[in-house]
Amino acid sequence: MVTSRRTFLEEVSFASLIAGFPLSAKTALQKYAERPPEPVFPKALKKGDTVALIRPASPSFDYKANEMTAEIVSSLGFTPKLMENAGKKLGYLAGTDADRAADLNAAFADAKVDAVWCIGGGYGTPRILPYLDYETIRRNPKPFIGYSDITGTLNAIHRLTGLVTFHGPLVESMMSEYSLAAFRKVVMDGATGRIAEPPPFTPREGAIDRENRVWKLVGGKAKGRLVGGNISVFSTLVGTPFEPELAGRILFLEEVGEDPYRIDRWLTQFLLTGKLAGLAGVALGKFSDCGPGPEHSLSLLGSWTWQEVCADRFGKLGIPVVAGLCFGHVRNMATLPLGVMAELDGDAGTLSLLEPAVR
Repeated sequence: MVTSRRTFLEEVSFASLIAGFPLSAKTALQKYAERPPEPVFPKALKKGDTVALIRPASPSFDYKANEMTAEIVSSLGFTPKLMENAGKKLGYLAGTDADRAADLNAAFADAKVDAVWCIGGGYGTPRILPYLDYETIRRNPKPFIGYSDITGTLNAIHRLTGLVTFHGPLVESMMSEYSLAAFRKVVMDGATGRIAEPPPFTPREGAIDRENRVWKLVGGKAKGRLVGGNISVFSTLVGTPFEPELAGRILFLEEVGEDPYRIDRWLTQFLLTGKLAGLAGVALGKFSDCGPGPEHSLSLLGSWTWQEVCADRFGKLGIPVVAGLCFGHVRNMATLPLGVMAELDGDAGTLSLLEPAVR
C-alpha cells in the first residue's frame, strides 16, 4: 500500500508540473518518465555543411554582430544560415520565448541544416524549454553547440531525446587555436582520448604555469557519461521536469564572476537534494574571476577560494574530483559532449573520452 501511495503521489506531482506545458513537451516528458532514451549520436560536422545560427538567450548590441558571426562560420569552411529571429531584441532577450524556440525547432526540422550553433549566451534558455519540439529534435539528430546560458537547452535536449549535445564555444567566442582544435577534435573528427587538458607550457628557471594548473582535489578513477555545464544555469534545472540525470554520470561544472560563497550555495543545494550521492565523478573547469580578490567580497563570505569550496562540498562523496580543466568561460576552451562515455582520473588529473561523440 505504501508503494502504491508513493507512486500515486509521484504521478500527481509530475502531472501538476507539466500541466501548463505545450503538448510537444508533455509528450516528451511522459515518454522519458516511461523509458529514458538511449544516447543518440549526431553525424560528424564537415567542411561545406550548413550551420544554422541561433540566439536562444540574449541579443547582441554590437553593430552588425550577426553579420560578423556569419563571416566567422564561413571562414571555418561551413555555410552559415542565420535563422529568422536571430536579430530580434526584447529587453535582455533575443525576442520572445516563442521566437527563440521557433528558431531552434526550425533549425532541427530543416533537412538542409547539418548543425545548430548558438551565436551567444546571456540569459533566457530555461524559459524556452517547454516550447521545444523534442520529437522533431530526436528524429533529426545533428550537432547542437553552445555553453554558458545554453547549458539549459543542452541538458534538456539530451535528457528528453538522448541526443549528444556539445558544451563548446559560442560562435562569438571562437577565439583561440586551442578552442578551434578542440572543437574539430570532438565535433568533426570524432576523436577519443584526453580532452580539456592545459595548453602546452614551456618551463624555465623561475617560472611555473599559474594560469592553467589542474587541481587534483580527490583521487581515484571513474567512468560515466558526461553531463553538466554552467553552475548557475544548471541549478535552475534542479527540481524541474528537465532536471538532468546524475546517477552514474561524470558531472562537469564551470562558472564565471561569482564569489565563492555563491558557488557554495549552489553546490550545497545540489547536495541537499541527495542526488549527488550517485555521481561517478566531478570534473571542474577554471571558474574564471571567481575570487576572492579585489573585485570580490573580502569579508568572511569571500575568505575561501573556489577550489576550497569545491573540495569541501564534493570531497566527502568518495569519488574523484578534478578542478582547473580548460572548459567554460576561458579563452582556451575544450568542447565537452553531453551523453558520451568518459573516464576521469583524479590521480593524473585527466578527463578522457572513451567513445566518439559523432558517427
